[in-house]
Amino acid sequence: MIIQKAAAMEPLTWTLQAIGLFMVTNIDDVIVLSLFYARGAGVRGTTARILGGQYLGFGAILAAAVLVALGARSFLPEEVIPYFGLIPLVLGLLAAWRTWRAWRDDDDDDEGEVSGRALSVPTIAAVTFANGGDNVGVYVPVFAAVGTAGIIAYSIVFLALVAVLVAAARFVATRKPIAEVLERWERVLFPIVLIGLGIVILVEGGAFGL
Repeated sequence: MIIQKAAAMEPLTWTLQAIGLFMVTNIDDVIVLSLFYARGAGVRGTTARILGGQYLGFGAILAAAVLVALGARSFLPEEVIPYFGLIPLVLGLLAAWRTWRAWRDDDDDDEGEVSGRALSVPTIAAVTFANGGDNVGVYVPVFAAVGTAGIIAYSIVFLALVAVLVAAARFVATRKPIAEVLERWERVLFPIVLIGLGIVILVEGGAFGL
């Protein structure tokens, strides 16, 4: 009887643990996604692109964690993870170069500025994957402990919470005081955040012997 009750409580336990784990490992994404919203302000389909990119990037993180937890450790060697920092670093440097070029050319064409700020799903997915690369190391031992049923439960909760994360970022980015700051400084903040994110991932992971 006690065993049956414990088994019946497992889905609820997994759900609560999954919510806590997701929040701890992904709360920093709200800042990055808010900047994506600022960059895509005034462009149709921004939310759809951010949502698609977030799901694609986090789906890759989840798939890697599941594969490693199931024993395919050669799929994602631990020493490779720090080098994911090169993705946001390169994207940040490209964004900084575009910003510098726009200021140098003193481009006042509003239509051209808006089109230049359009986001792409692959870019968002790449940043999401790089930012969550270290999540794989956190998820693997949890997945290995809960087994196949637990992995499925965690995955369902995680994927549902991705939409909540995007909604939270949209809420933050559309608050008037925050939106005004983001709109004013987005061109500077966007590359700085990406470059900083890339450097932190590289340094904390010990990439290139740092």
